[in-house]
Amino acid sequence: MGAGTTAGATSRLAVVPLLLLPLLLARGAEAVSLWRPPPEAGLLGSAPGRFLTQEEHWMSQTLDHFSPTDHRQFKQRYYEFLDYHRAPNGPVFLNICGEASCTGISNNYLAVMAKKFGAALVSPEHRYYGKSSPFEDLTTENLRFLSSKQALSDLAVFRQYYQETLNAKYNRSGVDNSWFVFGGSYSGALSAWFRLKFPHLTCGSLASSGVVLAVYNFTDFDKQIGESAGPECKEALQEVTRLVDGQLQSGHNSVKELFGAKLLENDGDFLYLLADAAAIAFQYGNPDVLCSPLVEAKKNGTDLVEAFAHYVNDYYVGTFRASVASYDQNYLKNTTPAESSYRLWWYQVCSEVAYFQVAPKNDSVRSAKIDTRYHLDLCKNVFGEGVYPDVSMTNLYYGGTRIAGSKIVFANGSQDPWRHASKQKSSEELPSYLIECSNCGHCTDISGCPQAPSNIGGDSSKCSSPEAVNKVRKQIVDHIDLWLSECQDQGRDTVTKQGSRWSIATY
Repeated sequence: MGAGTTAGATSRLAVVPLLLLPLLLARGAEAVSLWRPPPEAGLLGSAPGRFLTQEEHWMSQTLDHFSPTDHRQFKQRYYEFLDYHRAPNGPVFLNICGEASCTGISNNYLAVMAKKFGAALVSPEHRYYGKSSPFEDLTTENLRFLSSKQALSDLAVFRQYYQETLNAKYNRSGVDNSWFVFGGSYSGALSAWFRLKFPHLTCGSLASSGVVLAVYNFTDFDKQIGESAGPECKEALQEVTRLVDGQLQSGHNSVKELFGAKLLENDGDFLYLLADAAAIAFQYGNPDVLCSPLVEAKKNGTDLVEAFAHYVNDYYVGTFRASVASYDQNYLKNTTPAESSYRLWWYQVCSEVAYFQVAPKNDSVRSAKIDTRYHLDLCKNVFGEGVYPDVSMTNLYYGGTRIAGSKIVFANGSQDPWRHASKQKSSEELPSYLIECSNCGHCTDISGCPQAPSNIGGDSSKCSSPEAVNKVRKQIVDHIDLWLSECQDQGRDTVTKQGSRWSIATY
């Protein structure tokens, strides 16, 4: 049933008084098949203390922020951690949960920074993901409210809601704490876009591996995999691709059984699984777990495909807990919320940002069969006619890498293939930093090394160059310190100044 239907509407929507919408209008307005954020709690042997809190809180959120006549709302989950808060006037750090179920507030480097600044930590779950699904049936029709624009408005409403919650807690009114917004990966883009679209609601943003550029044919992704792998490993990966392509071309589907992927009848889906499996090693700071056995196998003349299959089965599926089934386009048609996290992100890809990871024409690591047509056919097969990523309009709306905001700091890892969709050119108002080391990947500044799962406190000691990580972290903290101080000077909050800057611990 469509979301616009009134009779028999889904039970997850509730018609409640619109207490939050006027606030917005008055102001003018850790697993996905191609994205693969770090797995959720309980996966990859997550250590005790990985979360600061997993206690759930709820608020009523508007379903459609852009329709003044649609009064439906849904329940949005969020988390708060106040142990570090210098109450009542300390800053509030809003950490955006992205394209996966949000299961708590992680004890990563953001927690370290919150303690430095005496900040409260709050983290709302992205609409549709996890328990914040407006619908019990995620048909293509019901997914039309899933977009970055709606998500940004959710954040604006949440920010106002939580500020009022703090004011009520401390028996005051009309006070605004200093807010700073954080996000990594897609939520890193949301963090940058939030500062761009709602500059009056935050003192600044950190876009960790923030992919602000929508890309139709993202060939730079594969090129970076080859560069990060180095000559020997790249050559081994390319040979694996040639051998697998050849076996599929000859009709030898037994190669799929070697990878535990017999269910992937579509050869393109299977080849995408293999491409993702290789990319993850570099994206999340584990290059040796892939390259060492492949290079050794090539030198010894042993079966490269079998060596790669061991990596996929043991690490990508076994340790990283990737789902082979999630690469099956028939699986992506599942409309049950509990089974649809992959479907949800593919919808955002197919309707808004693309990031189509296609094989370059020359020197590709992934199979040439992973092309634009593969992606477009997937979008049509899974969601039907009419779902298409208008990346030109997305970049026109947000600016892409020419984003014209201010007080947004970008940070990227040198080995991360996603960095080519981020803003890498630095400026005074939009500083950008590249953390360079052999295992510096996605969200290294927040997660440490390796990046999946994030290390407690964002420990940088396992990075091949901890100094490179810590240098960028200090620069990030300096920007946060300065921009919070400027908020303070502008009367954003009533906290007593200690010197000319926020009182923070030693770096």
